[in-house]
Amino acid sequence: MSEATGTTSTGHRYLVTGAKGFIGAWIVKNLVERGHSPVVFDVDARAHRLEALLTRDQLAKVRFVQGDVISFDEVDRCIAEHGITHAIHMAAFQVPACAADPLAGARVNILGTINVFESARKRKDLIKRVVYASSAAVFGPEEFYGHGTVLEGAQLQPGTHYGVFKQCNEGNARVYFLNNGISSAGLRPWAVYGVGRDQGITSGPTKAIKAVVLGRPYSLKFTGRIDMQYADDCAKIFLMCAEKDLPGARTYTLRGAVMQVEDFIKTLGEVAPNSQGLVRAEGKALPIAADLDDSALVQDVGEVPRTPLTQGIRLTMEIFARLQKEGRLDAKDLES
Repeated sequence: MSEATGTTSTGHRYLVTGAKGFIGAWIVKNLVERGHSPVVFDVDARAHRLEALLTRDQLAKVRFVQGDVISFDEVDRCIAEHGITHAIHMAAFQVPACAADPLAGARVNILGTINVFESARKRKDLIKRVVYASSAAVFGPEEFYGHGTVLEGAQLQPGTHYGVFKQCNEGNARVYFLNNGISSAGLRPWAVYGVGRDQGITSGPTKAIKAVVLGRPYSLKFTGRIDMQYADDCAKIFLMCAEKDLPGARTYTLRGAVMQVEDFIKTLGEVAPNSQGLVRAEGKALPIAADLDDSALVQDVGEVPRTPLTQGIRLTMEIFARLQKEGRLDAKDLES
């Protein structure tokens, strides 16, 4: 790898927007472990999620650029100055933030995504591929689809501003391919869990795992069916889509372990017997179908990693326990 450019033998130079967020941090971790020096573009000056996942030496290989995705000039300047070939766009407001302030949510989630695509259009000599985070929230509630697995191509019926914003991004990605030949992949995660997941409604399972490590009670704010997807698997799938040469504007639904919330609590109790009675769930089911088909993803990129839930919980608990021992386990998110 060239230290001057961050280029590896593959010739890929990665930009990760929103990389100080949850999934973005895991993507950066995987890139560093593969020998890359990714460029991190984020409005947040802190790096607490990255610091929880990377060693000091690994952090030294990351190139930090503070910037806001709603500014085209800042996004485009970063891509041009660092010679970016692969853009992984993760910056977004979560469901609660979009509900509280739809205008701000639209600026970040829609305009921010368009800015990445506009820069890719302007820098077609550099950018080879854009991979961006869509969401399973583009689907409606389970009752809209009947019982059984929701197949690829099912109608998108989002019930939140967040889901509608993500659906808009998928449409814009398609138009950028039709009009400008920009190939992209939009990935639709569901309830991704792991160290660093401290925001958003589906952060509940991760917060429950953290609460168990701390010996504290915790109540998930929803019931019903969920699809549990381990963060490292999700990050690796984003990179598989970035590395695969697939023309077009693709959208892929991710799939992990589909279950009832009560089954997650039961599994958590099996992995950590001391959690018995600490974790419970209340409230309505989330308005997003959980049993989703990922056959298009598997067909196009091959078999994807699927960490068993018991192993994913155990790995998450081990990192939380290490951070607790080091006096670095932040528990403020358990209060929200």
